[in-house]
Amino acid sequence: QVQLVESGGGLVQPGGSLRLSCAASGSIFGINAMGWYRQAPGKQRELVAALASGDSTNYADSVKGRFTISRDNAKNTVYLQMNSLKPEDTAVYYCNADVWGRVGVRDYWGQGTQVTVSS
Repeated sequence: QVQLVESGGGLVQPGGSLRLSCAASGSIFGINAMGWYRQAPGKQRELVAALASGDSTNYADSVKGRFTISRDNAKNTVYLQMNSLKPEDTAVYYCNADVWGRVGVRDYWGQGTQVTVSS
């Protein structure tokens, strides 16, 4: 069993910053890609940022230059540093990881953490 637990969401004013964390735990032999998605009310879930095992990154155009994804392989943790936040960044943010565990390689999701950008 593999679990992803996110933390770091909250309420922030426009222009502010937040740092999200997502820690993977359980029977993990290895982790390939890790990433962050978000879903705003009435909208589809969308990719925010992804980080492959070879450290290649992929960002949504809307967050390029403002968000930075990073990972600590020793801790099986991925981070999302979010700067210059805008009201349109408001959403539930979900962690995603492609994990090699006892049942093979599977895709896992966290429970989500709310980010609200408002004055």
